[in-house]
Amino acid sequence: MSVAGYVDLLAGPVKEYLQLSEKIGGDVATHSKLVEKGFQIQFDFIRTVASRPAPTNQSEQIALLGPTSTQIQQIQEFREKNRGSQYFNHLSAISESIPALGWVAVSPTPAPYVKEMNDAGQFYTNRVLKEWKEKDKIHAEWCKAWVQTLSDLQQYVRQHHTTGLVWAKTGSAPAGIPPPPPPCPMPIGDVAPMDIGDDRSALFAEINQGEAITKNLKKVTSDMQTHKNPSLRTGPAPFKAPVVGNVIPTKTVPPANAPIDKPPVFTRDGKKWLVEYHKGNKDLVVDNTEMNNVIYMFRCQDSTLVVKGKVNSIIMDSCRKSSIVFDSVVSSIEFVNCQSVQMQVLGKVPTISIDKTDGCQMYLSSESLDVEFISSKSSEMNVMVPQRNGDYSEYPIPEQFKTTISPKGLSTVAVDSLG
Repeated sequence: MSVAGYVDLLAGPVKEYLQLSEKIGGDVATHSKLVEKGFQIQFDFIRTVASRPAPTNQSEQIALLGPTSTQIQQIQEFREKNRGSQYFNHLSAISESIPALGWVAVSPTPAPYVKEMNDAGQFYTNRVLKEWKEKDKIHAEWCKAWVQTLSDLQQYVRQHHTTGLVWAKTGSAPAGIPPPPPPCPMPIGDVAPMDIGDDRSALFAEINQGEAITKNLKKVTSDMQTHKNPSLRTGPAPFKAPVVGNVIPTKTVPPANAPIDKPPVFTRDGKKWLVEYHKGNKDLVVDNTEMNNVIYMFRCQDSTLVVKGKVNSIIMDSCRKSSIVFDSVVSSIEFVNCQSVQMQVLGKVPTISIDKTDGCQMYLSSESLDVEFISSKSSEMNVMVPQRNGDYSEYPIPEQFKTTISPKGLSTVAVDSLG
């Protein structure tokens, strides 16, 4: 199903993006060839994932992810080498968002990462729309096709690899799809000869001993038990995976209620504002923003952040009892792994995404009544809608659903209560 889903992605929005790129021609068409190769490399990788268990060593994992990382770099380098192109905004829209292909190295929630990359590219697709909407409508179709490509990729990841890359449990390849060749053959000289028949006979001989199989086991004495000897629990620090090009390693996020043991951070890193590890700070303000900026608020507690100006997107990650007030966002505000958080929009917000969050109070403005809510694995979500008299009406977002089976498949509707 994972392979078939990727085939649908390639045959749908990816194909449309490639066809429109060919019609525009020039650097856009040349750039699209690199993008096409990137998706094909990932498709080959997905077939590998579907045909074998996960690699057991770090070097093999890096070897498998290497081609994707290299292709992402080539796509971005093409933009840098063609800064004088009349289609520079087109090239930038792709280059800023193509790291979305790095979702294969992100866990436990790779889908939001794809969305973040899609949002990063929309600053330039908006420029393309502004520049070309009166000249040639094909450029608007091109923008729509690319944004749809990454949106469908996000949905694909959410459906087939919800908590990270899902490898096959056994080594059998899916029906109708030939298994890909191994990425790096092992030299024959490094492998010692093995008599499979003899080993198998010895294995069954051991099993057939019955109860006698345990007679050679060693007894665990008191001095070997870790719960009685804390010193035995210590050991070397776990190995940390290096970053392979633009592919991001697995990130382990502590729960929102975990103690904050790091110094607070308030800085700007390129287009991203980082607001992290603040506790009890009610005076956080992000000013002098630009429309391509991303605000990232991480592991803050009992704090309030005010964002002035219009930005691309806002992410509140693993925060607790914190609030955010902002003017407007181009794409979305996202809450992930939060507890008891609040937001207020003064201008416009197209999408509010809530994932693994318990307690989210959202105050809307009159400009944002057409907002879309996307929620999963969350509870206690309430929307405050402004009324003409200045008051707010409170509406809960459904947390319970009823699913029935119909001739067309499953049918799911929201319900207030199942009692």
